[in-house]
Amino acid sequence: MSRIIRLESTNYKRLKAVKVEPDPDGNLVIVAGKNGQGKTSILDSITAALGGVNAKTTPKPIRDGEDRAEIILETEDLIVTRRFTPSGSTLTVKSPDGAVYPKGQAKLDDLLGKLSLDPLAFTQLDDRAQLKTLLALVDLPFDPVELDAERADIFADRTAVNRDLKNAKAALDAIPVTKEMADLEPVSVTELLAEYRAGQEVNAQRTNVIRVRNEAADAVRLLKLQLAAAEERFAEAVQMLEAEPAPVDVDAIQAKIDGAEEINEDVRAFERWKHASDNVSGLQSEAAELSSKLDAIDKQKAEGLAAAKFPVEGLGFDESGVTYNGVPFKQASSAEQLRVSLAMAIALNPKLRVIRIADGSLLDSDNLALVESVARENDFQVWIEMVGDADGRGIVIEDGGIKA
Repeated sequence: MSRIIRLESTNYKRLKAVKVEPDPDGNLVIVAGKNGQGKTSILDSITAALGGVNAKTTPKPIRDGEDRAEIILETEDLIVTRRFTPSGSTLTVKSPDGAVYPKGQAKLDDLLGKLSLDPLAFTQLDDRAQLKTLLALVDLPFDPVELDAERADIFADRTAVNRDLKNAKAALDAIPVTKEMADLEPVSVTELLAEYRAGQEVNAQRTNVIRVRNEAADAVRLLKLQLAAAEERFAEAVQMLEAEPAPVDVDAIQAKIDGAEEINEDVRAFERWKHASDNVSGLQSEAAELSSKLDAIDKQKAEGLAAAKFPVEGLGFDESGVTYNGVPFKQASSAEQLRVSLAMAIALNPKLRVIRIADGSLLDSDNLALVESVARENDFQVWIEMVGDADGRGIVIEDGGIKA
């Protein structure tokens, strides 16, 4: 199955009765005419004959006012007849000698490539649409949308962790610590105050005893007559004094109290530093783990791309869109974009050597010559729809028929 040698379309969409027999030595089939006259219906006839139609894409395959439509498409290997009635469509596929293939559509599906790829339309798509079209044509060992979504989620998580890590490091650096702080233990001011009050009580008691002793001594001096009694009391006071504990240095305790808060502040600062240090270590580990996951996804994607078979050598894609030789496809010249798109269509249609271009009016003379040159080099037939009379080239469609 190679090129189309005859196309007859009757009452299909806007057409009445059209018969096109392309020049066997030519590579371009230009279908010209004004808008709304049936140019697109001719190109759609090719697609409908080979692939069929459905109610969603073609709700009215039959021309208004008619009750049936028919498309006959003949190639060097097959004769395809597709008939349409209000109740549905039928397909007959024959060999040139008249033998009928019992499973006609299966035969066509086996021979067809990506007939729907329009090289010129592909160059006019935006980056996202080009990427979507390319991915629909390539069998990848992964789902790019799911993989990119997973990567975006992990990248966002890592960004958040790195932001927390930066803040954690700043918090860590803001805590002043010294090496000696690690050996400090918290000081209980409550215990020191209790010790201080106990010392005060001891000292007060001791002071009272001293007072009693002094009173006794005075009594001895002043009251000679009561010396015996005073000496007895004095002796008792001496005994009581000896039973009391040694005096307490409350000034030393006060010094400890005065320095307790400073020590405790150092202890707290060290604890904050230790907590911040642990936080930094944890976030660093989490960020490293997320980076490893990103690397794994990038590796999976790279290996998948390396294993994928693209229709044109050098063609690929990244997050932004289609690439060619590692450079965004949109940065290539219009001629190079068209040449690559033609190469894609050629590679995707190895058996049916037919390409359709729906908006050929966008092609200037140089690009039209380029299309013809590429088609000739690869022995392909390009059907092009153009508004106007195409400078006398090709056929002109008017009101559903070929203008004389």
